[in-house]
Amino acid sequence: MPAVTVTDDLLLPQVRTIDSDTERERTLRQLTNAPSGLEGEGFPVRRAFFGVTDADLDPFIHMDQMGEVEYAPGEPKGTPWHPHRGFETVTYMIDGTFQHRDSIGGGGLISDGDTQWMTAGAGILHIERPPAELVASGGLFHGVQLWVNLPRRAKWIDPKYQDISRDQLVLLRSRDGGALVRVIAGSIDGNEGPGSTHTPITLAHASVMPGARLELPWPRHHNSLVYVLGGTGTVGSAGQPVRTGQLAVLRDGDFLVVTGTEDLSSPATQLDLLLLGGEPIGEPVAKYGPFVMNSPDELQQAFDDFRAGKMGTIPHGE
Repeated sequence: MPAVTVTDDLLLPQVRTIDSDTERERTLRQLTNAPSGLEGEGFPVRRAFFGVTDADLDPFIHMDQMGEVEYAPGEPKGTPWHPHRGFETVTYMIDGTFQHRDSIGGGGLISDGDTQWMTAGAGILHIERPPAELVASGGLFHGVQLWVNLPRRAKWIDPKYQDISRDQLVLLRSRDGGALVRVIAGSIDGNEGPGSTHTPITLAHASVMPGARLELPWPRHHNSLVYVLGGTGTVGSAGQPVRTGQLAVLRDGDFLVVTGTEDLSSPATQLDLLLLGGEPIGEPVAKYGPFVMNSPDELQQAFDDFRAGKMGTIPHGE
């Protein structure tokens, strides 16, 4: 799981020391297991938010862990052209390469730590697929796609595309030097990630080595979700064991705690986590398929507008 790595973590800025006398830890509220499924043309995913209420997820709507899978030549798959309205899609690529194209001319290739951030707003068509050379060769494919809701006032804005390269990510380390944090969006301990968001969120990818401990300040007004991309370890000072495909929903507080596996007697791998939280929107949510709106009537309008061609057209030659 390469994403962005560094030769010497100790050269990175260190996350500040937590003041346990005045700051409150975010403890575990719920631990869920992501079921497996297929998306698009048939690539494997884990449904990360399964079993969690909309209220605990707000402002997030949906998240898939794509892969981790080693494709044989000819096997890589993507999605067909499809519409979106009312939210943002965030695709973070950890291993492999994905290609994005949309009806407003946005897109490109993302790989090994890159992120593509698409604001659907009033409506857009897009496609995500592996490039032809990856289809021919096969190879490792692993990433995450997150759906971030837009508040009512922003659901009708013009669509927008952001290409966030791995070189733009803000890198931090834990006090013991055993954890690397990649800030994609939002602010952690005053360190701002490159992602530009309409809904205030925090998004980071943390790698925690076996035996290491990460105490991470977390925005007080955001919720807090910890998803295990790979490996084993624990969440919270109470030491709740976690493993690949599990999501920890945390209570309110000022900081979160995660540790890498303590079992050093067997070949141990690092614990890789997606850390996410946001400021709840608190509005009614009506969602179906590729649309996320505030009411059933708006959902029906979205389907009608798509059928009428009001969300753009597929570029010539596609």
